[in-house]
Amino acid sequence: MLRALRPVLVLLAVAIPAVALRLTGTHPPALLSMLIFGLAVVAASFVLAWAAEAAEVDIAGGLAIAVLAVIAVLPEYAVDLYFAHTAGTNPEYVQYAAANMTGSNRLLLGLGWSSVVLISLYVASRRSGRTIKALVLDSGYRRELGFLAVAAVVAFVIPVTGQIHLALGILLLAFFAYYLYRAAVSEHDDEPDLIGPAASIGALPTVQRRISVISMFVLAAGVILASAEPFANSLVDGGQALGIDQFLLVQWLAPLASEAPEFIVALLFAWRGKGAAALGLLISAKVNQWTLLIGSLPVAYLLGDGPAALHLDARQVEEFLLTATQTLLGLAVLLSLRFPRWAAWTLLGLFAVQFAVPGQTGRYVLCGIYAVLAVAAMVHNRRYLVPTITSPFRRTEKLADAERVDELVGV
Repeated sequence: MLRALRPVLVLLAVAIPAVALRLTGTHPPALLSMLIFGLAVVAASFVLAWAAEAAEVDIAGGLAIAVLAVIAVLPEYAVDLYFAHTAGTNPEYVQYAAANMTGSNRLLLGLGWSSVVLISLYVASRRSGRTIKALVLDSGYRRELGFLAVAAVVAFVIPVTGQIHLALGILLLAFFAYYLYRAAVSEHDDEPDLIGPAASIGALPTVQRRISVISMFVLAAGVILASAEPFANSLVDGGQALGIDQFLLVQWLAPLASEAPEFIVALLFAWRGKGAAALGLLISAKVNQWTLLIGSLPVAYLLGDGPAALHLDARQVEEFLLTATQTLLGLAVLLSLRFPRWAAWTLLGLFAVQFAVPGQTGRYVLCGIYAVLAVAAMVHNRRYLVPTITSPFRRTEKLADAERVDELVGV
């Protein structure tokens, strides 16, 4: 048992300085604080990810995938909800809540989805000896895409109205609860495919495994809760000390730290030839972001003594619109449950281009490019549009004959 838990103990040891600083109330300089608490968040994120994967052994398949995706992004949620809660008394923090959410969302699709697809196609092509042009998902993922489609379309209300209202938040949280319910009752008979430390922990005897997993959840969650506030504040203070735009630092550095384990797990799955499972995990995480995360922001804002609506300025509206149009393109491409190589390169390229056009005009041009490409992809995949949007509300999934042929071809 000790051998299986050795990587966990090493990472928890990395988090000890952060916990000690938090308990003693010590406040180191901003850059040192960013390093210490950032490392603690990354370490705890890995422990959470391993615990969530090992828990698949004891949780029903469909629900396990959804729960794994939720737990994997908990560190990101802790930081973002702190920003939203603090914004209730300090309006300046509203921009940071928006920055962290939009950055993590675009990072997940632009870098995560694209990388998983490209690696999966490289591995599949090398194994088969021929060029594989698209990653094909099975029909069970249509429901996931349906949930994401509904949530993403509803999310356009945010840039249109310039606010995240409490009523919208409650609606999204209710939709997320329904998503978990559908995942729990779905038929999913596949055995969990664990790798690395998660596989070692999952192979432990039942009692030892469950005690280990629960302990990992509790300890990692404690580290994240202890580190979220000082890490978030250190990003703001560190940006000022370094002369870097604080909005951009919060938007990209915090998500990179909190989502690193999720990305690594997905990339390892892709490298092992499990591209569909890897992409499925990231799709589920995307659903969580557009429902649970966004829905929680106005609640945290209200609990922080803010009003019922979290108002956004012009820059935040622009960021939400860019994030929403990027999601729309990703959805449009996947309507046929096929992710072509060209689409992965396109999403990755557009993700990279945004760093070269930081101005408002450039961002709106990017929004237009995403929207035009999304409409073109939807027109091409129009026969799958209605089945996808309605799939979350149907008890059984009935595929069109053409889709069955696509699945059988698998290229």
